[in-house]
Amino acid sequence: MAKRHLAITMGDPAGIGPEIILKACAKLRDRLDASDLKLLIIGSHRAFDRANRQIAAGLDVAQVGAEDNEWPNLAFLQADEESAAIAPGVLSADGGRFAYKAVEHGVKLSLSGRVGGIVTAPLNKEALNKAGYHYPGHTEMLAALTGVRGSVMLLAHGNMRVSHVSTHVALQDVPSRLTPERLRLVIDLTHKALAAMGIARPKIAVAALNPHAGEGGLFGRQDIDVSAPTIAKAVADGLDVVGPVPGDTVFVKLRAGQYDAVVAMYHDQGHIPVKLLGFEVDPVTGKWQELSGVNITLGLPIIRTSVDHGTAFDIAGKGIANERSMIEAIEYAERLAGNG
Repeated sequence: MAKRHLAITMGDPAGIGPEIILKACAKLRDRLDASDLKLLIIGSHRAFDRANRQIAAGLDVAQVGAEDNEWPNLAFLQADEESAAIAPGVLSADGGRFAYKAVEHGVKLSLSGRVGGIVTAPLNKEALNKAGYHYPGHTEMLAALTGVRGSVMLLAHGNMRVSHVSTHVALQDVPSRLTPERLRLVIDLTHKALAAMGIARPKIAVAALNPHAGEGGLFGRQDIDVSAPTIAKAVADGLDVVGPVPGDTVFVKLRAGQYDAVVAMYHDQGHIPVKLLGFEVDPVTGKWQELSGVNITLGLPIIRTSVDHGTAFDIAGKGIANERSMIEAIEYAERLAGNG
């Protein structure tokens, strides 16, 4: 198996997954022909074919079976049995079922060494739960499918790389998720990922949980009692880590290149700065022009990257979805697989 054979899971077929995958593959066609990069798309062939005809991508994609050992540079694997068509923009249990089955196939292929990693298009959490798969999102599903505890979400847009101590939990539960063990795991996995990206001496900043890093204990003691000693231990072990740095300045310093990554304490603290920079908006219409950014899951026995946006049911099936984030996710997976 060449490392640069990647599986792309369609996510919810009712979302923009089929369209952005097709557009990305069309733009990467020359590279597929000229290199050892191979892409295996997994999902609903009906949804894929519908999108292919609608946007006139003109891609000739061979269908293969789950047990096939070889496939062309661009191939398609049906994720599950399909009866009724899944309509664009319509939430359904079938959409959730296909999203799960595609990831399940991708994980099996990656664990067996038949692909070098997986790239995931967005799923809908409500549809996933309707189908009987009770996960808050891709990250937790992948941890369960690979038997891993303690995976970490890292978002990347340009030099903005942000990993997270906690993600899909209520804000009131965030402080209890900040433990020395969890913080050190996130620091270590972030360091390892940056090294895999070719950064020789990664510098990592840990964001403060509380305003002003607790202001000497006036606004909470987690930064003083948990983060500071954990950071000191990481430094003693030879890592280049600073903090806790107040959340209102740490991302400005990251953007300025003072750090290679930031460890954020919770979902919105880390997501907002990355998405604010990665989502370009038309000032006249207020609509998205570009959606840039990649979601990388650290701590798994496989490589997994993803687009950094949702299913966008409101524009699904209209042919206007932007594929930039999908291309970036494929390129990140290829890079990580090649350095693995």
